[in-house]
Order: sequence, then C-alpha cells, then structure tokens
Amino acid sequence: MISLRFSFFAQCLLLLLLLFACSWVSLFSWSVITVTPADALHALYNMNQDSIAQHIVHDLRLPRVLVGIMVGANLAAAGVIMQGLTQNPLASPSVLGINAGAALGMASVSTIAPWFGLLGSSIAAIIGGGIAWAFVMLLGSAWRGGNEHGRLVLAGVAISALCAALTKAVIIIAEDQAAGVLTWLAGSLTDARWQTFDSLWPVCLIGLLGAMLIAPTLNLLQLGDDNARNLGVSLMWVKLGGSFLVLLLVGSAISSVGAIGFVGLLVPHMARMLAGQDHRKFLPIAMIMGACLVVLSDTVSRGIIYPAETPAGAILALIGAPFFIYLVRKRTL
Repeated sequence: MISLRFSFFAQCLLLLLLLFACSWVSLFSWSVITVTPADALHALYNMNQDSIAQHIVHDLRLPRVLVGIMVGANLAAAGVIMQGLTQNPLASPSVLGINAGAALGMASVSTIAPWFGLLGSSIAAIIGGGIAWAFVMLLGSAWRGGNEHGRLVLAGVAISALCAALTKAVIIIAEDQAAGVLTWLAGSLTDARWQTFDSLWPVCLIGLLGAMLIAPTLNLLQLGDDNARNLGVSLMWVKLGGSFLVLLLVGSAISSVGAIGFVGLLVPHMARMLAGQDHRKFLPIAMIMGACLVVLSDTVSRGIIYPAETPAGAILALIGAPFFIYLVRKRTL
C-alpha cells in the first residue's frame, strides 16, 4: 500500500509553493487599476520603472503580502506555544484574552498618547497582552468546578469581554481618532506599508527563532509536568520564556495590523493533523500554514465587496468561530 503521508520536507515544500501561489495572486488581484500577472512580474523585475502598476505592486501590494506572511506565522507560532504550555487544545491568543489585552493597550496609546508612535504602540500592545494573560492564568487556577481546561477558557472569555468594554470606552473618550482605531480593531492589512514591514521583521525573526528553540521542550511538556521536571525541565523558566515569546509574537502582529483572531486556534490543529505531535515538525508547518491563511484571507477580503474592502479579521472570524464552537462541543467544559 502506498502511504499518502508525505515526508516533512515534502510537506514544507508543498506548503511553501502554496504560500508563493497565494502571495503571487495577491499582488495583482482586485486592483482598482487593472494589473495583470505580466504587469506584476514586470514591476517586480523593474523596480526603477515609474508606472501605476509598479507603484501598486511594489509600494502597496508587496509590503502588504510580506506583512501578512509575518503576521500569520507569528500568530500560528503563538498558538502552538500556548497550546503546548497549557496542554489545552482550546488555547490561543484570541480565546485566552491576549488579543483583547493587546488591543486595549494599543488603542489606549494610539488615542490618548499618539505621539509615542509605532514603537510605543507595540510596547503597549505587548504589556496589555501580558497583563491580560496574567489575569487569565490567575483566574483559571483560582476558579473551582469543571475541569482545568474549561476554567482557563472561561477566564479568557471574561478577561476578553472586560478588555473589549474598556477598549470601547477609550474610543468613546477619544472621538477624533475613533475611526482609525475601529478599522484597526477589525484586523486589516489595508495600511501595511514598507514602514510596517521594517518595524515588524526584526521582532518576527527573534520570536520565530525563539519558538523553534523552545519546540523540543514543548515535546517534553506533553509527558506531564512531573515527568518533564524529572527530565530536567525547569517548568517556571520554560513557562515564563514561552509566555514572553507569545506576547512578543502577538503584540508585534496586533500592533501592526490589528486584532486578527483565530489563526492561533485553527492553524495548530491543522498542522498537527498533517505533521503529527512533534513540535519540531508541526511548528514550522504551522508557521507556513498561518502565513498562507492570512494572505489568502486578505486577498479574499478585497474581492467580497469590491472595490471596497472587508477586514481580513472578519474573514478569519467567519472561519475560526465555527471551528471554536466545534472544539467546545467536542469537550466538556
């Protein structure tokens, strides 16, 4: 019998080809000024050309695609790490309050103190996500009744609701910046430019390399805390380091394009089905899958109500919410 499961190398190669195809289509599709595939190719190979097609492809679409790739990889890696640290298949930045906390921090700085700029907003997003994550962990361990996974999810829902309410209050207070913040909260790559790419790629590189380094330890955590401790794993430092990586990955992504959710929930399950339980294998698979999902969602979002745009976060919510409901129904909270 011929096995249908490809090798790890073949899986990565096929997914990278899929990512290339999604990125290529995104460069020229749904443009107000018609850009053909030939125009896009010509614009990429002739950077000094002064034309409308070159401006659309090089100045608008290419940074948007690259930012989408990094955001998708960041959120997918964060989801894998969170599920590995908590041993909870329902864990993700959007479910456990990190997205909402980061959005609150970002919205607060953007509206109340906009002079801090993109760096200040990114730091605020990381701090806000960290505070929300800390409260979720405290509440999840303090509540009684139900199982541990259920308590953590309920704590995440409660903190997310609180952060969402505070974010709305911040927007109401700062009416002048409300329109821009609302667009950002929906999760959109519309404003992604080369400046966004320049500020995101160093953090993305550090976070993803850190995720790959922690992958073998996440394998040991699957054996249980006691067994992992007996094998020499320092649980406190691993969980602190893993949480910092999650905050770095999520905070940088959200500060760049807004509160895009469900990538960190959906993609790890898809990658695990394809590559198995070894984090050293399914983590890079998840990164590529996350990049494909965000780029594809952004492309689709431009065509739904063309020539206007639907936020990519809305497309991902339409995919991720039913999947979350399916996971909840599969397990008793």
